[in-house]
Amino acid sequence: MNYILIKNPEITHAEAIADICSRGWRQTVEGILSEEYQAKNIEYWYNYERVKKDIEAGSYSYVALLHSEVVGVIGGGKTKEETGEIFVLYVDENFRYKGVGRKLLKELTHQQIQEGISEQWVSVQENNDRGLPFYEARGFSLKEKRFTETETGEQQVSLRYSRKLKSY
Repeated sequence: MNYILIKNPEITHAEAIADICSRGWRQTVEGILSEEYQAKNIEYWYNYERVKKDIEAGSYSYVALLHSEVVGVIGGGKTKEETGEIFVLYVDENFRYKGVGRKLLKELTHQQIQEGISEQWVSVQENNDRGLPFYEARGFSLKEKRFTETETGEQQVSLRYSRKLKSY
């Protein structure tokens, strides 16, 4: 694969980030959550203005670029003194299984270690056959299962995974 550049996102990336996240999230919950809920969730989280504000606020940490085209995105932050969270990680379906997600996670992890974070957490949709193997292969282990009811009355199941981080 050609050279992938990992860098902080810019406002010019907002539309591509919204598109990648929308498509990736839909694929994750397809057949699990209703079309109605999917549309509401995407409208809330992945509309252009929201993504633009989240870029400005630092919620999206890095994008992966191939020839200036956004092919992946990761967002994370510090949630407690020594605890970090991965809020979002999506890779364009045409670039999956080519190391993009691994590179994004490595960059965020390095940043979080520099911030003094020693434990990293992520929530993964139950039955996510892309996300679960990805995180498990990188040392994350299941800690808990969370059940939430959506505004449409459906049950969403998130698996909470974590791993210890080591300073280099």
